[in-house]
Amino acid sequence: MEPIKKAIPNLFTLANLSCGTVGIILSFQGEIETACYLIWLAAGFDFLDGFLARILKAQSEIGKQLDSLADLITFGLLPAILYYHMLVGKIDSPLEYAGVLIAVFSALRLAKFNVDENQTTSFTGLTTTANGIFTSTLPLIIVGDTFMSGSLANEWVLFTCAIVFSLLMVAPVTLLSFKFSNFTVKDNWQRFLLILLSIVLIVIFKTAAVPLIIVVYLLLSLLTQPAHKKIA
Repeated sequence: MEPIKKAIPNLFTLANLSCGTVGIILSFQGEIETACYLIWLAAGFDFLDGFLARILKAQSEIGKQLDSLADLITFGLLPAILYYHMLVGKIDSPLEYAGVLIAVFSALRLAKFNVDENQTTSFTGLTTTANGIFTSTLPLIIVGDTFMSGSLANEWVLFTCAIVFSLLMVAPVTLLSFKFSNFTVKDNWQRFLLILLSIVLIVIFKTAAVPLIIVVYLLLSLLTQPAHKKIA
């Protein structure tokens, strides 16, 4: 039973990897929106693999390494390709390949995470998953005629996003993790507050809420650093 139990989280990790791989293929077939939605689905699988590993006490070294490899494809390489599709033809220079930095810094961030024993209830730097979700909403917002569509369609805004979010992934700042050790309000009030604010923003802004949620997440993490460092 033990090998089977340890295999369960890995199945969700492989589902994450499959979503990323299919998303890459579809993006080159012009199915950009579908590729974006696959990142969302993969994020769900990414949450479940870690959640199940903790619940089943099925953490393993191979699971940890496999998770990072899957994340690099789904939340590193696929978002880099999405940036290329958004920038190609808009900037007549090598700058249209700025999305490559997303893949490079995702690899650096994941390698650092794999050897860091301290990233339990908090993360150092923005996670690749959060970056992938942010990137996946950009094409959807651009074609969705929202209040942010015009701004995000600008090539220099997209270029800046690629640079800033690449650097955020390796920035030496402590950010809140969603790894619940318990569900008490005292230990998790930042997480519950973020969930509540996220629901409100989604109800109001729909897809356009996602970049706002990422910004709220960053601000909440930075403003409450002493609190979640103490918990960690």
